[in-house]
Amino acid sequence: MSELSAIARSVVFGAFSLSLLVALAAWVVRTRRVSPFGPWGRALRSVSDPVVAPIERTLVRTGGSPRHAGWWLVIGVAVLGVVLLTLLDWLELLWVQATGAVGGGLVPLTRVGVTVAYDVLVFALFVRVVGSWLGAFRYARGMRVVYALTDWLVEPLRRVLPPVGAFDWSPLAAWLVLWVLRQLLLTLI
Repeated sequence: MSELSAIARSVVFGAFSLSLLVALAAWVVRTRRVSPFGPWGRALRSVSDPVVAPIERTLVRTGGSPRHAGWWLVIGVAVLGVVLLTLLDWLELLWVQATGAVGGGLVPLTRVGVTVAYDVLVFALFVRVVGSWLGAFRYARGMRVVYALTDWLVEPLRRVLPPVGAFDWSPLAAWLVLWVLRQLLLTLI
């Protein structure tokens, strides 16, 4: 583990701990374990409200309960932390592979290129699926790139594989096609 990864893990753990404390402060005041109008309650609200209030507004707009905003903060920080650490580990591995491939010539560089393209497309498929579960569809600002990367493969498969109930098989079939294509290319190179 590199020094950057160790620092990133410490920062993510610190952010998670801080979000847990903010959520706990909001919960203590909201459930009236501490009077919201007393000095402790005002102090806890002054710390937690600037962070929790935007999440509460989003939850109310989407039909959720605002009393769970603090816990959504904790979940969001945990998920973003895991994604950040995974991305940093992937970039570190990519750096090691690319620097090792540079001295080997064109074949190792091509193998790294195929692997990187596969990783990016699989990540885009994953984001596409999870985004559709969370209501972020094709024309949402962050999803346009994901759909641009994956439509060339998912849409033809969707025409061939009809959905079964509420389950769409085309992203799973696209992942399988990408995996077979990667294996075939790595074997041929």
